[in-house]
Amino acid sequence: MAENDEVIMLDFWLSPYARRVQIALEEKGIKYEIKEEDLPNNKSTLLLQMNPVYKKVPVLIHNGKPICESLVVLEYIDEVWNHKSPSLLPSDPYHRAQARFWADYVDKKIYDNAMKFFKTEGEEKEDGKKGLIEGLKVMEEQVGGDRTYFGGDNIGLVDVILVPLFSWFYVYKFTNNLNFVSQESFPNLFAWAKKCTERDCVSKCTPKEQKVFEHFQQRNLLNSDQ
Repeated sequence: MAENDEVIMLDFWLSPYARRVQIALEEKGIKYEIKEEDLPNNKSTLLLQMNPVYKKVPVLIHNGKPICESLVVLEYIDEVWNHKSPSLLPSDPYHRAQARFWADYVDKKIYDNAMKFFKTEGEEKEDGKKGLIEGLKVMEEQVGGDRTYFGGDNIGLVDVILVPLFSWFYVYKFTNNLNFVSQESFPNLFAWAKKCTERDCVSKCTPKEQKVFEHFQQRNLLNSDQ
């Protein structure tokens, strides 16, 4: 791909799904422009044109052509800019299949349950909590030991997908809402998240805890008795 390709990312700063895409672009050193969306209030005409089906971010616009849904975008980035390191997916077919399996698992077991826990009440919230704990326990066993990242020594697809959610976890630790997700309960995951966020390309893309805290506080999402 030519270095002067036009790459635009339609973004919302708080979206962990959009953070995945930005981290991948930064890790590969791809030049891009961010267009911030006002998702809670006013979706842009460009977003509605580029993603008429789901009408949500992230959307990667590459030379005028939109690619939607974060997992799809990540694989697109890895394929189009395959000459740039790091590779998000392994070259070995078996290991590549395993990475896709765990990426799917993180989306379905961790993100879906986390969103259920964050956004619902009562029994549905408890179901989300239970599913989130189960998912994190499984991922706790997949990292640590002699592996710095989920794929080994190099950051990869599963790392890029999971790490943005930890900015939410760090904020919720200030309340009783998420005291079940702690360094004591998940030492391998927290050590892994620390290593990830020490990378410049990750820390640059991760919203500051105070900003996330204030956003949630303004929307009454940090009620400690929930």
